[in-house]
Amino acid sequence: MAGTGSVTMPGTGSALPGSSEPGVTPIPWLNGQDGRLPGLKGTTTAVSHLTGLMGPNDTVPRFSVLGTDLGIMWDNGNGQVLAAFGDTFGFNRNPLCGLVGDWRSNILFRSSDRNLGNGMSIDSAPLDRPHHARELIESRKVNGVEVTTIPTAGIAVGGVQYLDFMSVRSWGAPGEWHTNFSALASSVDNGETWTVHPLTARLNEPLSGNTNFQMGAFIEHDGWVYRFGTPSGRNGAAHLARVRPESLLDPIAYEYWDGIAAWTPSDPKAAGVVIPGPVSELSVAYNEHLGGFVALYTDATNSIVARTSAALESGWSAPTVLVDSRDVPSVYGAFIHPWSSGENLYYLASTWSDYNVMLLHTDIDAARLPKPVTPVRPPA
Repeated sequence: MAGTGSVTMPGTGSALPGSSEPGVTPIPWLNGQDGRLPGLKGTTTAVSHLTGLMGPNDTVPRFSVLGTDLGIMWDNGNGQVLAAFGDTFGFNRNPLCGLVGDWRSNILFRSSDRNLGNGMSIDSAPLDRPHHARELIESRKVNGVEVTTIPTAGIAVGGVQYLDFMSVRSWGAPGEWHTNFSALASSVDNGETWTVHPLTARLNEPLSGNTNFQMGAFIEHDGWVYRFGTPSGRNGAAHLARVRPESLLDPIAYEYWDGIAAWTPSDPKAAGVVIPGPVSELSVAYNEHLGGFVALYTDATNSIVARTSAALESGWSAPTVLVDSRDVPSVYGAFIHPWSSGENLYYLASTWSDYNVMLLHTDIDAARLPKPVTPVRPPA
Protein backbone atom coordinates (compact mmCIF):
# COMPACT_ATOMS: atom_id res chain seq x y z
CA MET A 1 0.00 0.00 0.00
CA ALA A 2 1.35 3.35 -0.87
CA GLY A 3 0.65 6.59 0.91
CA THR A 4 -0.28 9.74 -1.00
CA GLY A 5 0.01 11.23 -4.43
CA SER A 6 1.97 10.09 -7.46
CA VAL A 7 5.67 10.84 -7.38
CA THR A 8 8.08 10.82 -10.30
CA MET A 9 11.05 8.62 -9.52
CA PRO A 10 14.51 10.03 -10.25
CA GLY A 11 16.25 8.57 -13.24
CA THR A 12 13.27 6.50 -14.32
CA GLY A 13 10.74 8.84 -15.88
CA SER A 14 8.08 6.75 -14.15
CA ALA A 15 5.81 7.31 -11.19
CA LEU A 16 4.98 5.09 -8.27
CA PRO A 17 1.26 5.82 -7.76
CA GLY A 18 0.32 6.38 -4.15
CA SER A 19 3.79 6.98 -2.82
CA SER A 20 4.08 9.56 -0.07
CA GLU A 21 7.85 9.72 -0.17
CA PRO A 22 9.52 11.94 -2.81
CA GLY A 23 11.84 9.94 -5.02
CA VAL A 24 10.59 6.54 -3.87
CA THR A 25 11.63 3.72 -6.18
CA PRO A 26 11.97 -0.04 -5.74
CA ILE A 27 15.52 0.23 -7.10
CA PRO A 28 17.56 0.93 -3.95
CA TRP A 29 20.56 2.67 -5.46
CA LEU A 30 18.31 5.22 -7.16
CA ASN A 31 17.25 6.17 -3.62
CA GLY A 32 20.84 6.48 -2.48
CA GLN A 33 20.56 3.13 -0.68
CA ASP A 34 22.82 0.11 -0.89
CA GLY A 35 19.92 -2.35 -0.80
CA ARG A 36 21.15 -4.12 2.30
CA LEU A 37 18.93 -5.19 5.16
CA PRO A 38 18.70 -2.80 8.11
CA GLY A 39 21.49 -3.45 10.61
CA LEU A 40 19.23 -4.00 13.59
CA LYS A 41 20.75 -4.99 16.91
CA GLY A 42 19.21 -6.44 20.03
CA THR A 43 15.90 -8.25 20.27
CA THR A 44 14.83 -7.78 16.63
CA THR A 45 16.79 -8.76 13.55
CA ALA A 46 16.15 -8.44 9.83
CA VAL A 47 16.26 -12.01 8.51
CA SER A 48 15.96 -11.62 4.75
CA HIS A 49 14.43 -9.65 1.93
CA LEU A 50 11.24 -11.29 0.67
CA THR A 51 10.74 -9.32 -2.55
CA GLY A 52 12.68 -7.13 -4.94
CA LEU A 53 16.08 -7.08 -6.57
CA MET A 54 17.96 -7.87 -3.35
CA GLY A 55 15.78 -10.81 -2.29
CA PRO A 56 16.61 -14.51 -2.69
CA ASN A 57 13.16 -15.28 -4.12
CA ASP A 58 13.98 -13.74 -7.53
CA THR A 59 10.60 -12.05 -7.64
CA VAL A 60 11.52 -9.94 -10.67
CA PRO A 61 12.16 -12.77 -13.19
CA ARG A 62 9.66 -15.18 -11.57
CA PHE A 63 6.73 -12.83 -11.00
CA SER A 64 7.61 -9.40 -12.48
CA VAL A 65 7.60 -7.99 -8.95
CA LEU A 66 10.26 -5.31 -8.65
CA GLY A 67 8.61 -3.49 -5.77
CA THR A 68 5.64 -4.05 -3.46
CA ASP A 69 4.58 -3.66 0.17
CA LEU A 70 2.55 -5.10 3.08
CA GLY A 71 2.32 -8.91 3.00
CA ILE A 72 -0.78 -9.81 5.02
CA MET A 73 -0.37 -13.49 5.94
CA TRP A 74 -2.71 -16.29 6.95
CA ASP A 75 -2.69 -20.11 7.04
CA ASN A 76 -4.70 -21.47 4.11
CA GLY A 77 -5.62 -24.62 6.07
CA ASN A 78 -3.78 -26.87 3.64
CA GLY A 79 -0.09 -26.56 4.44
CA GLN A 80 0.61 -23.13 3.01
CA VAL A 81 0.76 -19.54 4.12
CA LEU A 82 -0.83 -17.05 1.76
CA ALA A 83 0.51 -13.49 1.68
CA ALA A 84 -1.35 -10.60 0.03
CA PHE A 85 0.51 -7.46 -1.03
CA GLY A 86 -0.48 -3.93 -1.96
CA ASP A 87 0.44 -1.75 -4.94
CA THR A 88 2.99 -3.73 -6.96
CA PHE A 89 5.39 -2.68 -9.73
CA GLY A 90 7.67 -4.28 -12.28
CA PHE A 91 9.97 -3.11 -15.03
CA ASN A 92 8.19 -1.40 -17.90
CA ARG A 93 7.96 -3.59 -20.97
CA ASN A 94 8.24 -0.42 -23.07
CA PRO A 95 11.47 1.41 -22.06
CA LEU A 96 10.14 4.62 -23.64
CA CYS A 97 7.66 4.79 -20.75
CA GLY A 98 10.38 4.79 -18.12
CA LEU A 99 12.13 2.10 -16.15
CA VAL A 100 9.48 1.23 -13.57
CA GLY A 101 5.78 0.61 -14.23
CA ASP A 102 3.57 -2.46 -14.68
CA TRP A 103 1.32 -1.37 -11.83
CA ARG A 104 -0.97 -3.89 -10.15
CA SER A 105 -3.07 -2.90 -7.14
CA ASN A 106 -2.50 -6.20 -5.35
CA ILE A 107 -0.89 -9.62 -5.75
CA LEU A 108 -0.56 -12.84 -3.74
CA PHE A 109 2.29 -15.25 -2.96
CA ARG A 110 2.13 -18.77 -1.49
CA SER A 111 4.72 -20.27 0.84
CA SER A 112 5.14 -23.65 2.54
CA ASP A 113 8.45 -22.68 4.19
CA ARG A 114 8.56 -23.55 7.90
CA ASN A 115 12.28 -22.86 8.38
CA LEU A 116 11.98 -19.11 8.78
CA GLY A 117 15.34 -18.63 10.45
CA ASN A 118 17.01 -18.16 7.07
CA GLY A 119 14.15 -16.37 5.30
CA MET A 120 10.79 -17.13 3.76
CA SER A 121 10.74 -18.82 0.37
CA ILE A 122 7.94 -18.24 -2.14
CA ASP A 123 6.44 -21.29 -3.83
CA SER A 124 4.08 -19.74 -6.34
CA ALA A 125 1.70 -16.92 -7.20
CA PRO A 126 -1.50 -16.57 -9.23
CA LEU A 127 -0.35 -15.58 -12.73
CA ASP A 128 -2.10 -13.93 -15.67
CA ARG A 129 0.75 -14.79 -18.05
CA PRO A 130 4.07 -16.55 -17.65
CA HIS A 131 6.27 -14.95 -14.99
CA HIS A 132 3.73 -12.24 -14.16
CA ALA A 133 1.79 -12.13 -10.87
CA ARG A 134 -1.81 -11.21 -11.56
CA GLU A 135 -3.86 -8.47 -9.96
CA LEU A 136 -6.32 -10.27 -7.66
CA ILE A 137 -8.95 -7.57 -7.25
CA GLU A 138 -9.16 -5.09 -10.09
CA SER A 139 -9.19 -1.35 -9.49
CA ARG A 140 -10.22 1.49 -11.77
CA LYS A 141 -6.93 3.35 -11.13
CA VAL A 142 -8.63 6.74 -11.37
CA ASN A 143 -7.80 9.18 -8.60
CA GLY A 144 -10.96 10.59 -7.03
CA VAL A 145 -12.99 7.59 -8.22
CA GLU A 146 -11.03 4.51 -7.23
CA VAL A 147 -7.28 4.80 -7.35
CA THR A 148 -6.49 1.32 -6.00
CA THR A 149 -7.77 -1.68 -4.02
CA ILE A 150 -5.57 -2.69 -1.08
CA PRO A 151 -5.74 -5.95 0.93
CA THR A 152 -5.82 -5.43 4.70
CA ALA A 153 -6.61 -8.87 6.20
CA GLY A 154 -7.02 -12.53 5.25
CA ILE A 155 -8.37 -15.73 6.76
CA ALA A 156 -9.32 -19.28 5.72
CA VAL A 157 -12.68 -20.67 6.84
CA GLY A 158 -13.94 -24.08 5.79
CA GLY A 159 -11.47 -24.39 2.95
CA VAL A 160 -12.42 -20.99 1.49
CA GLN A 161 -9.96 -18.09 1.48
CA TYR A 162 -11.30 -14.66 2.45
CA LEU A 163 -9.61 -11.34 1.78
CA ASP A 164 -10.64 -8.06 3.37
CA PHE A 165 -9.72 -5.10 1.17
CA MET A 166 -10.36 -1.37 0.92
CA SER A 167 -11.31 0.61 -2.16
CA VAL A 168 -9.21 3.78 -1.99
CA ARG A 169 -10.92 6.77 -3.59
CA SER A 170 -8.00 9.20 -3.24
CA TRP A 171 -4.77 9.82 -1.38
CA GLY A 172 -4.48 12.79 0.98
CA ALA A 173 -1.68 14.16 3.14
CA PRO A 174 1.04 11.68 4.20
CA GLY A 175 -0.59 8.87 6.16
CA GLU A 176 -4.10 9.88 5.09
CA TRP A 177 -6.43 8.53 2.42
CA HIS A 178 -10.13 8.29 1.68
CA THR A 179 -12.01 5.06 0.99
CA ASN A 180 -15.14 4.26 -0.92
CA PHE A 181 -15.73 1.13 1.15
CA SER A 182 -14.15 -1.98 2.58
CA ALA A 183 -15.32 -5.37 1.34
CA LEU A 184 -14.72 -9.09 1.36
CA ALA A 185 -13.58 -11.23 -1.54
CA SER A 186 -13.47 -15.02 -1.47
CA SER A 187 -11.54 -17.72 -3.31
CA VAL A 188 -12.30 -21.43 -3.57
CA ASP A 189 -9.13 -22.24 -5.58
CA ASN A 190 -6.41 -21.27 -3.08
CA GLY A 191 -6.24 -17.65 -4.13
CA GLU A 192 -6.06 -18.22 -7.87
CA THR A 193 -9.29 -16.32 -8.58
CA TRP A 194 -11.41 -14.08 -6.35
CA THR A 195 -15.07 -13.12 -6.13
CA VAL A 196 -15.96 -9.75 -4.61
CA HIS A 197 -19.17 -9.74 -2.54
CA PRO A 198 -21.11 -6.52 -3.25
CA LEU A 199 -23.27 -6.68 -0.13
CA THR A 200 -20.21 -6.42 2.09
CA ALA A 201 -19.13 -3.35 0.13
CA ARG A 202 -22.50 -1.59 0.29
CA LEU A 203 -22.78 -2.01 4.05
CA ASN A 204 -19.14 -1.07 4.69
CA GLU A 205 -19.26 2.40 3.18
CA PRO A 206 -18.11 5.25 5.46
CA LEU A 207 -21.33 7.13 4.64
CA SER A 208 -23.31 4.24 6.12
CA GLY A 209 -21.65 4.90 9.47
CA ASN A 210 -19.06 2.14 9.14
CA THR A 211 -16.03 4.43 9.28
CA ASN A 212 -14.12 2.36 11.85
CA PHE A 213 -13.80 -0.82 9.79
CA GLN A 214 -12.13 0.37 6.60
CA MET A 215 -8.98 -1.66 7.36
CA GLY A 216 -9.00 -4.99 9.14
CA ALA A 217 -7.24 -7.79 10.99
CA PHE A 218 -8.80 -11.26 11.34
CA ILE A 219 -8.36 -13.88 14.04
CA GLU A 220 -10.49 -17.00 14.70
CA HIS A 221 -11.04 -17.83 18.37
CA ASP A 222 -13.58 -19.73 20.48
CA GLY A 223 -15.97 -20.39 17.61
CA TRP A 224 -15.96 -16.81 16.32
CA VAL A 225 -14.13 -14.89 13.63
CA TYR A 226 -13.00 -11.61 15.16
CA ARG A 227 -12.37 -8.64 12.94
CA PHE A 228 -10.39 -5.70 14.23
CA GLY A 229 -11.04 -2.48 12.33
CA THR A 230 -9.44 0.92 11.93
CA PRO A 231 -10.56 3.97 9.92
CA SER A 232 -8.91 5.08 6.69
CA GLY A 233 -5.34 6.28 7.14
CA ARG A 234 -2.77 5.67 9.82
CA ASN A 235 -4.11 7.74 12.71
CA GLY A 236 -7.22 5.94 13.95
CA ALA A 237 -7.92 3.64 16.89
CA ALA A 238 -8.73 -0.07 16.69
CA HIS A 239 -12.26 -1.40 17.17
CA LEU A 240 -13.58 -4.96 17.31
CA ALA A 241 -16.37 -7.00 15.72
CA ARG A 242 -17.12 -10.71 15.65
CA VAL A 243 -19.21 -13.11 13.59
CA ARG A 244 -19.80 -16.84 13.39
CA PRO A 245 -17.58 -18.35 10.67
CA GLU A 246 -20.53 -19.53 8.57
CA SER A 247 -21.88 -15.95 8.47
CA LEU A 248 -18.67 -14.20 7.47
CA LEU A 249 -20.24 -12.76 4.30
CA ASP A 250 -23.36 -11.48 6.08
CA PRO A 251 -22.67 -7.95 7.43
CA ILE A 252 -25.92 -8.02 9.43
CA ALA A 253 -24.66 -11.01 11.43
CA TYR A 254 -21.73 -9.13 12.98
CA GLU A 255 -21.64 -8.02 16.60
CA TYR A 256 -19.65 -5.00 17.78
CA TRP A 257 -17.83 -4.61 21.09
CA ASP A 258 -18.83 -1.39 22.85
CA GLY A 259 -15.38 -1.00 24.39
CA ILE A 260 -16.67 -1.63 27.92
CA ALA A 261 -18.80 -4.69 28.59
CA ALA A 262 -21.24 -5.65 25.83
CA TRP A 263 -21.60 -6.85 22.26
CA THR A 264 -24.13 -4.96 20.11
CA PRO A 265 -25.60 -6.67 17.02
CA SER A 266 -25.57 -5.20 13.53
CA ASP A 267 -24.48 -1.64 14.40
CA PRO A 268 -20.85 -0.75 13.63
CA LYS A 269 -21.39 2.72 15.12
CA ALA A 270 -21.65 1.00 18.52
CA ALA A 271 -18.03 -0.20 18.39
CA GLY A 272 -15.85 1.37 21.07
CA VAL A 273 -12.09 1.73 21.17
CA VAL A 274 -10.16 -1.46 21.93
CA ILE A 275 -6.62 -0.19 21.23
CA PRO A 276 -6.15 3.60 21.25
CA GLY A 277 -4.74 5.22 18.13
CA PRO A 278 -2.78 5.79 16.16
CA VAL A 279 -2.93 2.15 15.06
CA SER A 280 -1.53 1.65 11.58
CA GLU A 281 -1.68 -1.63 9.59
CA LEU A 282 -2.65 -3.91 12.47
CA SER A 283 -2.14 -7.66 12.73
CA VAL A 284 -3.22 -9.91 15.63
CA ALA A 285 -2.39 -13.52 16.49
CA TYR A 286 -2.56 -15.94 19.40
CA ASN A 287 0.84 -16.78 20.84
CA GLU A 288 1.09 -20.06 22.77
CA HIS A 289 4.44 -19.13 24.29
CA LEU A 290 2.89 -16.07 25.95
CA GLY A 291 -0.47 -17.72 26.55
CA GLY A 292 -2.31 -14.79 25.02
CA PHE A 293 -2.71 -12.52 22.04
CA VAL A 294 -0.14 -10.30 20.33
CA ALA A 295 -0.98 -7.23 18.27
CA LEU A 296 1.59 -5.57 16.00
CA TYR A 297 1.23 -2.21 14.29
CA THR A 298 3.03 1.04 13.48
CA ASP A 299 2.56 3.82 16.05
CA ALA A 300 2.63 7.63 15.94
CA THR A 301 6.44 7.67 15.67
CA ASN A 302 6.37 5.17 12.77
CA SER A 303 7.94 2.54 15.01
CA ILE A 304 6.74 -1.07 15.01
CA VAL A 305 5.22 -1.85 18.41
CA ALA A 306 3.65 -4.87 20.10
CA ARG A 307 0.89 -5.17 22.70
CA THR A 308 -0.28 -8.29 24.48
CA SER A 309 -3.55 -9.30 26.11
CA ALA A 310 -5.32 -12.36 27.49
CA ALA A 311 -8.56 -11.20 25.85
CA LEU A 312 -9.28 -9.63 22.49
CA GLU A 313 -11.82 -7.15 23.86
CA SER A 314 -9.68 -5.45 26.50
CA GLY A 315 -6.65 -5.62 28.74
CA TRP A 316 -4.08 -4.72 26.08
CA SER A 317 -0.68 -3.90 27.55
CA ALA A 318 1.28 -0.73 26.96
CA PRO A 319 3.18 -0.85 23.66
CA THR A 320 6.67 -2.37 23.45
CA VAL A 321 8.86 -1.03 20.64
CA LEU A 322 10.21 -3.82 18.43
CA VAL A 323 11.67 -1.70 15.60
CA ASP A 324 12.44 1.94 16.36
CA SER A 325 11.88 4.36 13.49
CA ARG A 326 15.14 6.03 14.46
CA ASP A 327 16.90 2.82 13.39
CA VAL A 328 14.76 2.21 10.29
CA PRO A 329 13.15 5.59 9.45
CA SER A 330 11.19 4.26 6.47
CA VAL A 331 9.63 1.15 8.03
CA TYR A 332 5.88 0.50 8.13
CA GLY A 333 3.46 -2.39 8.45
CA ALA A 334 4.03 -5.45 10.64
CA PHE A 335 2.16 -8.61 9.67
CA ILE A 336 2.62 -11.69 11.85
CA HIS A 337 3.62 -14.97 10.25
CA PRO A 338 1.01 -17.51 11.41
CA TRP A 339 3.65 -20.22 11.89
CA SER A 340 5.67 -18.29 14.46
CA SER A 341 6.33 -20.56 17.43
CA GLY A 342 7.92 -20.51 20.86
CA GLU A 343 9.76 -17.32 21.66
CA ASN A 344 10.27 -16.65 17.93
CA LEU A 345 7.99 -14.00 16.49
CA TYR A 346 8.32 -13.61 12.72
CA TYR A 347 6.60 -10.89 10.72
CA LEU A 348 6.79 -9.00 7.44
CA ALA A 349 7.44 -5.27 7.22
CA SER A 350 7.97 -2.82 4.37
CA THR A 351 10.36 0.08 3.84
CA TRP A 352 10.00 3.21 1.75
CA SER A 353 13.76 3.26 1.08
CA ASP A 354 13.40 0.53 -1.54
CA TYR A 355 9.61 -0.09 -1.53
CA ASN A 356 9.92 -3.78 -0.76
CA VAL A 357 9.16 -6.31 1.97
CA MET A 358 11.46 -8.07 4.44
CA LEU A 359 11.10 -10.78 7.08
CA LEU A 360 11.86 -9.69 10.64
CA HIS A 361 12.37 -11.76 13.80
CA THR A 362 11.87 -10.73 17.41
CA ASP A 363 12.87 -12.81 20.42
CA ILE A 364 9.77 -12.48 22.59
CA ASP A 365 11.58 -13.25 25.84
CA ALA A 366 14.48 -10.90 25.15
CA ALA A 367 12.05 -8.16 24.15
CA ARG A 368 10.24 -8.68 27.46
CA LEU A 369 6.77 -8.58 26.02
CA PRO A 370 4.37 -8.41 28.95
CA LYS A 371 2.71 -11.66 29.99
CA PRO A 372 -1.01 -11.30 29.18
CA VAL A 373 -3.19 -10.59 32.20
CA THR A 374 -6.90 -11.42 32.17
CA PRO A 375 -8.74 -8.12 32.51
CA VAL A 376 -11.29 -7.53 35.24
CA ARG A 377 -14.59 -6.69 33.57
CA PRO A 378 -17.37 -4.71 35.19
CA PRO A 379 -20.54 -6.66 35.95
CA ALA A 380 -23.03 -6.92 33.07
